[in-house]
Amino acid sequence: MGITAEDAARGLFTVLATGDAALAARVVHPEFVNREAVVSPAASSIPGPAGVLASGAWLRAAFSDLAFPVSGVVHEGDQVWIRLRMVGRHTGPFVRYRDGRLDQAIPPTGVEIDTDQVHVLRLRDGKVLRHEAVRDDLTLFGQLGLVPPGPVARLVEEWRADGRAAEAADRIAESADRAAATAL
Repeated sequence: MGITAEDAARGLFTVLATGDAALAARVVHPEFVNREAVVSPAASSIPGPAGVLASGAWLRAAFSDLAFPVSGVVHEGDQVWIRLRMVGRHTGPFVRYRDGRLDQAIPPTGVEIDTDQVHVLRLRDGKVLRHEAVRDDLTLFGQLGLVPPGPVARLVEEWRADGRAAEAADRIAESADRAAATAL
């Protein structure tokens, strides 16, 4: 009996958490593409199991005890939607990349992370061919201590105190009202 769509989806995240190359070969299509690899090391963009294994190594370098508890899976046709959490402890630098070069390095904080994610997977021949994600990065960065505070947080308070926030809210609401009124 072949691998099910749900098994392939769950297997992808087991590979990320464990680095299991044999499992990667069973659940990742040779032409696999990860749309989210743009913030990862260049090797994460390699097609197929190699890119998934590289992405897992990148995540495990930053987060010990990395796991992806699954809360739901929906499968229709060649698509799978998997809702899960990314959990672990931030014990190594979390390095983010842009165009293959260093964008940001977050020193280890030792904090526990726990963020919600939804992943959209496309399958071919019973294996994961394509990956896209909707992640709660704001919560992750908050847990890592990056937000707040920051310069923008101070500007938000200044706008609120001097009335610019209320003025902007009124202008935007009026604009939205005008746009809604144009509906047929």
